[in-house]
Amino acid sequence: MDINIKSALVTGAAGFIGFHLSLRLLKEGIYVTGIDNLNPYYDVSLKESRLAQLTRYEKFTFVRADISDKNATENVFANNRFDVVVNLAAQAGVRYSLKNPHSYINSNIVGFTNILECCRHNHVQHLVFASSSSVYGANTKMPFSVHDNVDHPVSLYAATKKANELMAHSYSHLYGLPCTGLRFFTVYGPWGRPDMALFLFADAILENKPIKVFNHGKMTRDFTYIDDIIEGVSRIMKKVPEPNPGWSGNNPDPGTSYARYKIYNIGNNSPVELMKFIELIEKAVGKKAEMELLDLQPGDVVSTYADVDDLIKDVGFKPDTPLETGIKEFVNWYVDYYKKKIKQA
Repeated sequence: MDINIKSALVTGAAGFIGFHLSLRLLKEGIYVTGIDNLNPYYDVSLKESRLAQLTRYEKFTFVRADISDKNATENVFANNRFDVVVNLAAQAGVRYSLKNPHSYINSNIVGFTNILECCRHNHVQHLVFASSSSVYGANTKMPFSVHDNVDHPVSLYAATKKANELMAHSYSHLYGLPCTGLRFFTVYGPWGRPDMALFLFADAILENKPIKVFNHGKMTRDFTYIDDIIEGVSRIMKKVPEPNPGWSGNNPDPGTSYARYKIYNIGNNSPVELMKFIELIEKAVGKKAEMELLDLQPGDVVSTYADVDDLIKDVGFKPDTPLETGIKEFVNWYVDYYKKKIKQA
């Protein structure tokens, strides 16, 4: 069932994906309320710069709050009516979860519980929430399919994202809340996160510093350009999930349900070797990288590769931005945004 969206809540609106989604919705004339706590996990000034782009729009309202704060979250819902809620607020990062586990429980479990409760009690037509390719954990069957079992996470971050999927399903079952989970695959592009590989590598190369290459470069990632992610999210927001009439408890399909619940992968469906990724960054910035080859980090997976057949079938979209094009766009943005901080050799 497709719905007409007039008003949306985007949590994590000052984040990488939240910013781009909010901008897209505002350009479509949709009223957007954005929540973000502007936490210092990475440079807060970058988040503020993203917000400055959004606050130019009359239809954008920003609320500085933490979704793990039950009262603050309830107040946002009490003062507004939302057709759709997109939950992108989360404590991100695999490696950070090894050192700061409690922040993941607060944001990703307690916070998501508050969002589910508010959606339930305020008759939201569709809850769309960010999951992650990290939920595939120890799986080695490629490409990763939403119809495969994902019960072996290798990081707490991944475990919290899997928990989000289970929590959403229970609310869909108990209260009829339509929920769609999106497993994002290595998102990159302009206004990206400073803790992600593209940002770290481009910054280090331009600053004449060595880059840390884990697992000695023997990794592949399904890098997905931000515009493709947003196109997928935008289409899915409008498509409320319907029960799968063929679902059977004798042979349960993890990607669908007898309830109004669905999971999608959003990935480029084209894994790239890490060394090739580095080559493309070198080409875009016009400089060679100095590499520090290191062992695989705890919590990391060696490869990711998205099966996007369901996305194509249900919303008619397949991410396809070439990596070379996306990296160029990022580097152009980076050079412009940080022009005073670049030190050419």
